[in-house]
Amino acid sequence: MKTSKTSSRRNHPLVSGIAAWGLAAALTAGCFSAMAHAEDTPEELPRGHFALPELGNVIGESYTVTVEEGDTLVDIARRHNVGYEAIRMANPEVSIWAPFAGTEVNVPNQHILPDAPREGIVINLSELRLYYYSAEGIVETYPISVGRDGFSTPVGLTRTTIKVKDPHWSPPRSMREEAAARGEPAPSVVPPGPDNPLGSHAILLGLPSYLIHGTNKPEGVGMRASRGCIRMFPEDIESLYDRVPSGTQVNILDQPFKAGWSEDGVLYAQSFPQLEENQGTFEPILNAIEVVTQAFGEEQPPVDYARLRDVVEAPDGMIVSLLQTASEEPTPTPDDKQADPHGLFSELQVSSR
Repeated sequence: MKTSKTSSRRNHPLVSGIAAWGLAAALTAGCFSAMAHAEDTPEELPRGHFALPELGNVIGESYTVTVEEGDTLVDIARRHNVGYEAIRMANPEVSIWAPFAGTEVNVPNQHILPDAPREGIVINLSELRLYYYSAEGIVETYPISVGRDGFSTPVGLTRTTIKVKDPHWSPPRSMREEAAARGEPAPSVVPPGPDNPLGSHAILLGLPSYLIHGTNKPEGVGMRASRGCIRMFPEDIESLYDRVPSGTQVNILDQPFKAGWSEDGVLYAQSFPQLEENQGTFEPILNAIEVVTQAFGEEQPPVDYARLRDVVEAPDGMIVSLLQTASEEPTPTPDDKQADPHGLFSELQVSSR
């Protein structure tokens, strides 16, 4: 399995050089806007399972579905393996809780694999998504909830330890004190059942007090809502629980901007809102340029930098092609400081001082 964007790029038969880039860009210009309908995307693998691409690191596809009477966007998201924030950002003009029947809804089910070794479980915090390399040639991916501001989920390497079915839950002392201050004393232990926020399955991690678990409030999956644990839809954690061995590596990282190649040689980007606690720790546009440059290796990226800036400044999780088409005027690159109609590089120079 390939784990390097650079090696995938260099070995790609369609994108070896600028001529191949032009062909790929011409063939795929505007391809993301032309979404397939759900009925045209048969599922040959179980929910959340995807075959790893032989070339590149883009999996799945986005499509549209039609709202049926009584549906909410949260209902649609859960049926299609998408979280709350992802479905909301993909459909900013559609009511979350009361969409009109007959409305076409975008389902963002195309993903760039995180820039990390394809081993065990990989959790991308800003993306609110978990990836599990469960078998040779297969990756699974599921929406998750992570720690809200003030209770951030830590990044780093750890492993799964003990698995518990029908767990008891002991509210932390801070939570009991907060509840008591509101005049709502919390129990010291919550038994298994519908009131247990851990749901019916939990996988403990080597990080003390952190778990991957289910939830009794699945409508909140896909947002920052926990006290640091990783929450999943009940059906997703149940599936993982049965198949994740104890001792599996868990790589928790934070990549708000990702870039990756499709199998047909198109460079895509995906940008997510940055976690509050990490804002100001790096310059988002400089980070994006670095990620894109790494994806190209030694080649000069023929990238639409105005589009790149738009993706970074208005992150919505949607996959967007960054390659210029043959009909587009070239925009400045990091080595071209002359005409800069978008003010990209002058702004970066100021912000990096």
